[in-house]
Order: sequence, then C-alpha cells, then structure tokens
Amino acid sequence: MIDCPTVETARLLLRPLEEADLDRYYEIHSTPEVRSSLHTPESFSRDDAWAQMAAQRGQWALRHSGQWAVERKDTGEMLGRAGTHRPQRSNWPGLECGWTFDPAHWGHGYATEAGRAAVEWAFANHDDDRLFSVILPGNTPSQAVATRLGFTLLEERVLEFFPSEAHGIWVLPRPQ
Repeated sequence: MIDCPTVETARLLLRPLEEADLDRYYEIHSTPEVRSSLHTPESFSRDDAWAQMAAQRGQWALRHSGQWAVERKDTGEMLGRAGTHRPQRSNWPGLECGWTFDPAHWGHGYATEAGRAAVEWAFANHDDDRLFSVILPGNTPSQAVATRLGFTLLEERVLEFFPSEAHGIWVLPRPQ
C-alpha cells in the first residue's frame, strides 16, 4: 500500500490528514462560505468530517491520490485541504485537483499555491493526460483559483451523485 506523501511549497506544508485534524477540519467545513460553495448539507456532522478524512487517507492507500491537510509552515495552523481526488462515481470525469480553505484565509494565495503543488504532483506521479476540477457554478472563488492554475471550463454536467445542479467540469491538459 502507498501512504500519503508530504509536499512543501514556499509557505505551506501539504501533509497527511491526521486524527488530530478532526476538529479543525470540521470547523472549516462548517463555515457558511464552505457549506455554500460545496453544497454541504446542514446535517454535516463531526462524524461526517471523520468519514471524509478517513476516505481521503484510504484513497491514498488504494489509488495514490487524495487530499492533504494544508498548513502554514511558519505557524503550523491548518488552513484547509487540497490535493487530488479520484472517487468511485459513475460519471466522474477523471483525476481531480481540488481545494477547500477556511474563509478567514481566502485571498492570500494559499489555494493557488497548494493547487499548483497538487497539479505538479499529479502530473509527476500519474499517467493522466489531463486533470479536472469539478466546481459548482456559484463557487466563483474556486473558479478563480482554477483559472490561475490554467484550467478552463470544458462543460457543465449533472453528476449522478448530485442530480440537483450541474457542476462545471474544468480541465487542464498535461504540459508538453
């Protein structure tokens, strides 16, 4: 089995999610802004946060992809999560790069910095010809990050696991 690697950028440490991250992970995913951008249900609980974290660690072991906890190197504060994602869903487009950050830290370039590291890591460690980012149409902050990383909107598609609204399917081809 493959364990989750650790990646460093100029300001950030992208590291495996740990049990000690649960309260902070739940706090970030419970903010109104994150709930809105991810369409997280009001029923989202600490148990659901745990299940998401466990699924991400499991995805590393099974598919060599997953999300990292993202922390500032200078303070050790967990700012959010970022990385790759390849769920077992019938009409999922492919290997996704994604990011979710505490809104208190939006606008500082952390999502772009972590997203760039995830893109570089994905192309260096996977054979995929292109990466995707799956973003709800109203999530303009994530769309801006995707644009800065070079992703372009390929299409809007209703995904079977979320039939109530189409998602934007953003694509980034492998660099030549």
